[in-house]
Amino acid sequence: MNKPKRPASPSGRYTITTALPYTNGPIHIGHLAGVYVPADIYARYLRLTGHDVAFIGGSDEHGVPITIKAKKEGVSPQDIVDKYHAIIKKSFEDFGITYDNYSRTSAPIHHKTASEFFKTLYDKGEFIEETTEQLYDEQANQFLADRFVIGTCPKCGNEESYGDQCENCGTSHNATDLINPKSALTGNTPTLKQTKHWFLPLDKHEDFLKEWILEGHKKDWKPNVYGQVKSWIDDGLRPRAVTRDLDWGIPVPVEGGEGKVLYVWFDAPIGYISSTIEWAEREGKNWEPYWKDEETKLVHFIGKDNIVFHCIIFPAMLKAEGSYILPDNVPANEFLNLEGNKLSTSKNWAVWLPEYLEEFPGQQDVLRYALNANAPETKDNDFTWKDFQARNNNELVAIFGNFINRVVVLTNKYYNGIVPEPSEFSQVDEETLAAVKAYPNVIASSIERYRFREAGQELMNLARLGNKYLADEEPWKVIKVDEARTQTIMYVALQIASALATLCEPFLPFTSEKLKNILNVSSSDVTQAHSIENTWNDISTKEVLLPAGHQIGKAELLFSKIEDETIQKQLDKLEASKKANEAANKTVEPQKETITFEDFTKLDIRVGTILEAEKMPKTKKLLKLKVDTGIDVRTIVSGIAESFTAEEVVGKRVTVLVNLAPRALRGVESQGMILMTETPEGKLVFVNPDSGNEVANGLPIS
Repeated sequence: MNKPKRPASPSGRYTITTALPYTNGPIHIGHLAGVYVPADIYARYLRLTGHDVAFIGGSDEHGVPITIKAKKEGVSPQDIVDKYHAIIKKSFEDFGITYDNYSRTSAPIHHKTASEFFKTLYDKGEFIEETTEQLYDEQANQFLADRFVIGTCPKCGNEESYGDQCENCGTSHNATDLINPKSALTGNTPTLKQTKHWFLPLDKHEDFLKEWILEGHKKDWKPNVYGQVKSWIDDGLRPRAVTRDLDWGIPVPVEGGEGKVLYVWFDAPIGYISSTIEWAEREGKNWEPYWKDEETKLVHFIGKDNIVFHCIIFPAMLKAEGSYILPDNVPANEFLNLEGNKLSTSKNWAVWLPEYLEEFPGQQDVLRYALNANAPETKDNDFTWKDFQARNNNELVAIFGNFINRVVVLTNKYYNGIVPEPSEFSQVDEETLAAVKAYPNVIASSIERYRFREAGQELMNLARLGNKYLADEEPWKVIKVDEARTQTIMYVALQIASALATLCEPFLPFTSEKLKNILNVSSSDVTQAHSIENTWNDISTKEVLLPAGHQIGKAELLFSKIEDETIQKQLDKLEASKKANEAANKTVEPQKETITFEDFTKLDIRVGTILEAEKMPKTKKLLKLKVDTGIDVRTIVSGIAESFTAEEVVGKRVTVLVNLAPRALRGVESQGMILMTETPEGKLVFVNPDSGNEVANGLPIS
């Protein structure tokens, strides 16, 4: 059996980083699917295969969105970052993201590292100093950096592009490039005002970047990453400002930098380095090999909106500094949508990780599995709660969980939980055991090519192999006629279960822990001297994973079925968010022209009772009503059929405008108008003379 192919790191040392989330809100499923789940799978896999891994993360606490959030809430930026850093860090820990260090860019070690990095480039003459015109909000009395300005993207025409980047097309630009810019602070049109800043001349590094990326990584970088970077380079690189006129961030550490801070996209990626230094100091390690040894493999996990910064700007910074390695790969994912719509934190159209952990206790692996199975690796994908339910019920429960439960239950039933001694192996047994030995290579090959969806499905195929083996060999029948054969069947099935316990760890870490406890093999919670330990490589090379005579534990359900009502609650939450957004964004009709009291007295409004009602044929909105107005019984056609059935309006007392000129609707003469209005939530209601529920923001509807 050949040993698994390993990623290209001669030293076996890996530095793995994940995009630093802004600390202006909690983590949602888009972040998880795009960055954190694949990164954790990769880091766990590398550790299982014996590599030296530094898995580094942290919170980005200097972004403009943080200052905007602070202004809205009337608190300081420090209050915001302290609150959300704690929430984010705990969420990652509870979800099983195994960072070696999770830091923050407000930490003193980061301020020191970023300042020294800037000073090194400054002393080497790697910056150019320019006085340019920048957008300025006269009312707010400040320059508008990055997210403080919104306008039309010059490339794709998106009218809500930020000053540093368009989230629609991914293009990075300067705030002055925007068409029709508006201040995000006041809504005013900004003016241009001169200010001095330091720029990193990306054009100086263009030849290097072309050679390094376009020639060196054409075949091994993902097409979406390579294509975006190539497009950026083909457009021609220009100097990029690395300082900003702000009062929140890392002060520019050179003369003339008073009142200015480092640009967040200069300081944030240096956070990977400072977090590594923090980790190394705590662990008594030397941090430099993880960033300065050419035999170390550096991998950045990010979303597609961060590609330019990690593939062009940060490498140019590292190259200019001169002593750092460059990223070997940047396996960026596309975006994850939710129930057919783009994820939006401002509109609360998201599945928030803290809420999920609270509402689905002990089911971290279900979300990890569903997100990985539907990860946006090559194109934008859609998360739906129905798919989440199906992945759990039809795959985790029905395939993986079902196989393990049958094996453990039968082993306890037939052999009191002791692994039986096998007799002679049949051809099917030998083929099955050989197939199990092949799976570490198969799964590893997918992981090493950053095809995590494919790797997860290969893991499930191993569980399918176990189910098929049991279904074909039928030990529950064979035991009645051939006890020796049954022992062999159960022995083989237990080898498959043991392989699953190890190989599932990168994808389903909590399940792996639980399964190892059931099988009484090595895990962080099992310390018995007789406990068995199987590494990733052992699955391919060891003849026996779970030896005869080994005592396993009792059966426990690895996964539980998720019922329809549980899913409906989540869909109802999203529907409530949608309605709240519609209500918040509802356009209020302006006041019509002023009328006189004499005009008002012309209206004859009376209280009537609906005697009969029927749906108008071939229409969606119209009900034909017979209404007793007190002066007569008349026909009124009203456009309320989408809100009320004919049956529920009969007998209702309503307010009627009786002297409205008759109007023919679908061949029926309507002789008045039922007065209606809408609640703030958009629900249509009667202007009811009995309940007094008139709502001021509505208009009469017929």
